[in-house]
Amino acid sequence: MKVEWRKQDKALYLPPAEPGLIQVPAFPYFTLQGEGNPNGSAFAEAVAVLYSLSYTVKMLPKKGPAPEGYYDYTVFPLEGVWDLSEAGRRLAALDKNELVYTIMIRQPDFLIPLLAAEVLEQVKRSKPHPLLDKAVFARIEDGLSVQMLHIGPYDDEPHSFARMEQFCSAQGLLRESHLHREIYISDARRARPEKLRTVLRFKAARQD
Repeated sequence: MKVEWRKQDKALYLPPAEPGLIQVPAFPYFTLQGEGNPNGSAFAEAVAVLYSLSYTVKMLPKKGPAPEGYYDYTVFPLEGVWDLSEAGRRLAALDKNELVYTIMIRQPDFLIPLLAAEVLEQVKRSKPHPLLDKAVFARIEDGLSVQMLHIGPYDDEPHSFARMEQFCSAQGLLRESHLHREIYISDARRARPEKLRTVLRFKAARQD
């Protein structure tokens, strides 16, 4: 049976459009770090590199014997953990050129570090790109988090984050840091801005 993240992991990827609490376990990811405006070419290239890695993993059985534990699945959506540079934090308004990010795509559980290294080398041979030298395979755990589905343009996200922080206060929780995660359920190249669906999430901690 094909593993579909939209069906098996609804709590993680299709939450309500209202803030809620969730415990997010560790998952394997290919990641890339960067900085600057996500509307620029550097960000688009990084996204393309991550998808090259991800589809290479999915297509492994077509290149040779299937890895141990392999199962068919739908490639997971793009995610990003976002922050601001020190200079950006001192500004009164958001300057997207001061954004700092780690973008990533979750990988299936059968992808272990040794196999991930082999995939990296395979993509370097078939689709060479300087960013492949900066790609990192890691397990990342969000743990206790507040999240919600944001519907609409990315520039309207502050309204949703305000609701999430209000929820935090009402639940006796503290937002751990300024960092937050975005999971891009919609394809921004095809969906109208008002129809975009993005999971917003930040780590939370219980107050002592």
